[in-house]
Amino acid sequence: MMHATEPCELSIHAALELLRKRALSALELTRAHLERIAALDGQLHAYITVTAEMALEQARQADERRARGEDAPLLGIPLAIKDVICTCGVRTTCGSRILENFVPPYDATAVARLREAGAVLLGKTNTDEFAMGSSTEHSAFFPTANPWDLERVPGGSSGGSAAAVAAGCAMGALGSDTGGSVRQPAALCGIVGLKPTYGRVSRYGLVAHGSSLDQIGVLTRDVRDAALLLRVIAGHDPRDATSLDAPVPDYMQQLEDGDLNGVKIGVPKEYFISGIEAGVESAVRKALRVMEEAGAKLVEVSLPHTQYGIPIYYLIATAEASSNLARYDGVRYGLRAEAADMWQTLFRTRALGFGREVKRRIMLGTYALSAGYYDAYYLKAQKARTLLRQDFEHAFQQVDVLACPTTPDVAFRIGQKLDDPLQMYLSDVFTVSLNLVGMCGISVPCGFAEGLPVGLQLMGPPLGEAMLLRIAHAYQQHTDWHTHRPPLAIQLSTGG
Repeated sequence: MMHATEPCELSIHAALELLRKRALSALELTRAHLERIAALDGQLHAYITVTAEMALEQARQADERRARGEDAPLLGIPLAIKDVICTCGVRTTCGSRILENFVPPYDATAVARLREAGAVLLGKTNTDEFAMGSSTEHSAFFPTANPWDLERVPGGSSGGSAAAVAAGCAMGALGSDTGGSVRQPAALCGIVGLKPTYGRVSRYGLVAHGSSLDQIGVLTRDVRDAALLLRVIAGHDPRDATSLDAPVPDYMQQLEDGDLNGVKIGVPKEYFISGIEAGVESAVRKALRVMEEAGAKLVEVSLPHTQYGIPIYYLIATAEASSNLARYDGVRYGLRAEAADMWQTLFRTRALGFGREVKRRIMLGTYALSAGYYDAYYLKAQKARTLLRQDFEHAFQQVDVLACPTTPDVAFRIGQKLDDPLQMYLSDVFTVSLNLVGMCGISVPCGFAEGLPVGLQLMGPPLGEAMLLRIAHAYQQHTDWHTHRPPLAIQLSTGG
């Protein structure tokens, strides 16, 4: 463990205090992060694109604004953006050859809101192609390494964002979560990952994977930072028809309460199954005891349709992906592989542009939607999804939040699950249900197994983010797991 004195080890809220006191400039803070990226990213491969010049210019402007007496919620804070979220004038590849040179003419709403809040954008982080994967090995460019062990995966698909934040190569990052893609890498990299309620954060400018499941989330080193980022990016957006028109509370203000008296935490029995690594289960059980000692009441609950989560998800997500990815035809934007006629151009473009995992999911989804199979698969999955939602609604009548492991195991070795898609899909066994029911969840560090981080997942009802953040923050006040840093980052900070 180390004390945060070096700029790259500061939390966002601590850095903001120093910036406001003029004890640190945005330019110094940004330079420190760019230097760390230069030093570490050759090993980590967390970034696809680093926007150094743009970041330094934004930092200069932040310092000038502060000198004029202006302030903003994130003024001068260097952040990273997952490369499936559109950034005006900065290429957005989705980790795919088909969009390798695509430069969007507009910002995603979440990015526009970060810019308005004064954030500095360091660059775009690596992702499984089109956010399809649990390990960031399905990126068309390179796999990302876990800063705790460079031979292991950081999780996925927001693995680049998680690795960058854990290693101090960004103060926080945006990710996207379709079936666990913010929470799972956060758990494997020992940081905080928040997936908001479906519709809480605008999807405008998020490249679509599964439209009824996708949600932009945040990755940070502590819960207070997650509350700060969510406050900035949440809220209604008329450009997204699924955006919720609900007021955004001041999540930071609601964190102050350190005790958990009167809080009911549901422990779903279906989430403590035989396949969990012993060290993971032990760390999560200890975390539950800590919360109980802080005043929470633990209640065993049942989510009986949990076993259907993975099959439901891999029918609905692939069906939606097959429909969403039909737009990559070599005509409008992205890669175009010329051939004799229109159809051959289309076939060749998609054959060369998409990787194996994306093709696998397009085929699965197209099959599930095809005539004769639609009722047997897709329609049945949607009906089972309703039953799953009812399970959660019933549970939330008895408890405030649900608690369970974020992942069944710690970070696995790069290459270990690549040839076994089913084993890879099971990495998301505890996270997919929350996307299917559209509710919110957070993963917070709760210990180590085999020297690697373990995540505790807390799940909340629709728009239950304030409660989730309050409970997660209270847990962090009783533990110090979130202050541990990967050896890689410590060596650099101490000049080792």
